[in-house]
Amino acid sequence: MSKPFTISALSRQSGVNLETIRFYERSGLLPEPQRTASGYRHYQDADVRRVLFIRRGRELGFSLDEIRNLLDLANRPQSPCAEADQLVQSHLVTIEARIRDLQKMQAELSRMAKCTSSEAEHCRLLEALDNRQCCAPLHEQGAS
Repeated sequence: MSKPFTISALSRQSGVNLETIRFYERSGLLPEPQRTASGYRHYQDADVRRVLFIRRGRELGFSLDEIRNLLDLANRPQSPCAEADQLVQSHLVTIEARIRDLQKMQAELSRMAKCTSSEAEHCRLLEALDNRQCCAPLHEQGAS
């Protein structure tokens, strides 16, 4: 067994903020660590792995409740992983929808970025935000 380390060391090794680690403890995602006689937290290698697991889950967009369920599943290696598979499929659908929305935003912002006006009155972005089309080209206004 390796030498225990402090919350600062856990933060450095995992790349997770100290307050976030404390939050994970309060929310039950990270077990309460052993404490020294003076009250300092002492963590083990398993805690680093667990915090990295949580961090990666958050990076992939999973909620804390979903990560809690995944941690539970990870602690039962012989269990079926159908729940995890369903969770991945659900997130994939959500991400694909988000990508489509972002592509629409990109197209709209690209159109607005082509503004040639030097005055705010005729700025395409301001027009779009104000829901007006005073200076859009005629074909964009629906005229021929």
